[in-house]
Amino acid sequence: MNIISTDKAPGAIGPYSQAIEANGFLFASGQVPLSPATGEVVGTSIEEQAKQACENVGGILSAAGLDFTHVVKTTCFLADMADFAAFNAVYGSYFTGKPARSCVAVKALPKGVLCEIEVIAAR
Repeated sequence: MNIISTDKAPGAIGPYSQAIEANGFLFASGQVPLSPATGEVVGTSIEEQAKQACENVGGILSAAGLDFTHVVKTTCFLADMADFAAFNAVYGSYFTGKPARSCVAVKALPKGVLCEIEVIAAR
């Protein structure tokens, strides 16, 4: 197993890694819309926050020598399912390979953000 760590995504703030690569797969921890530089929430709208979460996913993928076309599965968490269509518009511009996906609404997300994206990618 290889631990993937990059300054292009927010650092882990607990006992976990940004991502782990094992047996040709990358398992990335959920990415919320935090600035990698400041750790602060980026944006107030679902569109702004979804874009930053996707950028953070992209930073982790890049650190592993991968890109969005390598993603085979995502799990998306929304604070409000009313944001589904707007989230999808941003998400679809990054995940053009249309990986398998689950998308659920949750009661709350860290720092009160509106979305979180977790990915599994294949080398």
